Amino acid sequence: MDKKIEKDVRLSVVLDENHVPESIHWSADDAQDESAATKAFMLAVWDEATKSSLRMDLWTKDMLVDEMHRFYHQSFLAMADSFHRATNNENVAQMIRNFSAEFKKELNL
Repeated sequence: MDKKIEKDVRLSVVLDENHVPESIHWSADDAQDESAATKAFMLAVWDEATKSSLRMDLWTKDMLVDEMHRFYHQSFLAMADSFHRATNNENVAQMIRNFSAEFKKELNL
């Protein structure tokens, strides 16, 4: 019998009176820090019932546009790597990396 291990990842968001995120903290059972501040996150999950992705993306009001540019650029690169690991489709992973390079160039990152 396999012993199952359960781990938790937690997100905590403080909203202002207009429901705009003021602060975001995340923590995970395996993380070294109890809670870490962040300015943005993107979460995507697969809904088996509807065969579609559900997503949530939030950022704090003090996240700078330049930071958002870098966040998206790095997210595209991470998605390319993850896609390649999940599908072993190097051609499409490279297409995502190429797009990321053009994105970086367009934004002068």
